Amino acid sequence: MQLITTTQLRTKTSDLVKILAKGEETRLIHRSKIIGRILPYYQEKPPLTKESIKKLQKTIDDLNFPQLTIAQREIIYRKHIEEKYGQGLPGR
Repeated sequence: MQLITTTQLRTKTSDLVKILAKGEETRLIHRSKIIGRILPYYQEKPPLTKESIKKLQKTIDDLNFPQLTIAQREIIYRKHIEEKYGQGLPGR
């Protein structure tokens, strides 16, 4: 994290742009007090690697979700909608 003063904000805008382009944030100082922070608008997500995919797969396996067919999902969804909005929905 870097610091930038309001004066530097006016005079060294290119430095601020470089900081934000790296994906870093900076704090804005006015009269020796931090008054805010400046964040980059877009941060690139790290690319998927074999390790991250394996970690994700392990997390999914640890959650132990039941394997549902499309018909079972539709039954659960229809039941939820009927509980939320009441009877009278046309069936398929």
